[in-house]
Amino acid sequence: MKLALIFPGQASQYVGMGKDLCERYPLANEFYDKASDVLEFDLKQISFQGPEEELKQTRITQPAIFVHSVIVAHLLAERGVRPAIVAGHSLGEYSALVGAQAISFEDGLRLVKLRGELMQQAGNRNPGTMAAILGLKTEQVTAICREAEDAGVVVPANFNSPEQVVISGSITGVHKAMELAKTKGAKRVVELVVSGAFHSPLMIPARDQLGQALAKIKIQKPSCPVVPNVTAEPTEDVEVIRRCLVEQLTSPVQWVDSMRTVINFGVEKFLEVGPGKVLCGLLRRIDRQAVCETVGTVEEIENIHN
Repeated sequence: MKLALIFPGQASQYVGMGKDLCERYPLANEFYDKASDVLEFDLKQISFQGPEEELKQTRITQPAIFVHSVIVAHLLAERGVRPAIVAGHSLGEYSALVGAQAISFEDGLRLVKLRGELMQQAGNRNPGTMAAILGLKTEQVTAICREAEDAGVVVPANFNSPEQVVISGSITGVHKAMELAKTKGAKRVVELVVSGAFHSPLMIPARDQLGQALAKIKIQKPSCPVVPNVTAEPTEDVEVIRRCLVEQLTSPVQWVDSMRTVINFGVEKFLEVGPGKVLCGLLRRIDRQAVCETVGTVEEIENIHN
């Protein structure tokens, strides 16, 4: 059976994530201990016990989801689960690259730590926000962003499903686009609780510094094709992967096209690797026929072949 592993991004975290993995698998404890050394804070403590407000901070959320996802990917590999192709949503692209053996766990974690810090700093320097628009087509949301530009920066940030687009930008620009979306018949318009305008031009300072760090990181040819958010095209080219990780910070996440690419690759089953079930939900809206299972807890890992 042709499998795809897909890795979640921010907003999949929850207090208690990873606790059962550490209670069952020594490997999970090893990864959390390594992570706390690199991060210089107790990731295990915050992931398992919160408080939720702390876990929601970008600089903590990103490593927490990354470490949880990578542990699950390693446990799946130990059980002989071999993906034909991988993809990750925003931050999840780093988990996907570690899962495909293109980047080491330590290098991936250092990049994720830096990325989270830079994104949080950029958000403090250039305050921005994001909003989910449901019930309008992609082209309508793109046109709304253009129309709202006179109020401030606003762009499509995540093409999550055919009728769910997240927009990002300055507070005034996003608020204007939210009002326009309501008048044009959006089913729901929800401002997101985020610390910055991710995947927008307001992340340019973070992108440039992340690019300098990425230039020094060793990336190997992945064990299977990876679908970057920026291009939505499968690749095994190390330099394409490196370039896309840099561009990703200020470019929209092309998740709908990425999932269609994976489906066209002949995949019969998707496994969402890491905390939560956001990506399985989005996939059902992209293709009702797609089969997706979440794998983030001991029970789900143990039942993977059942």
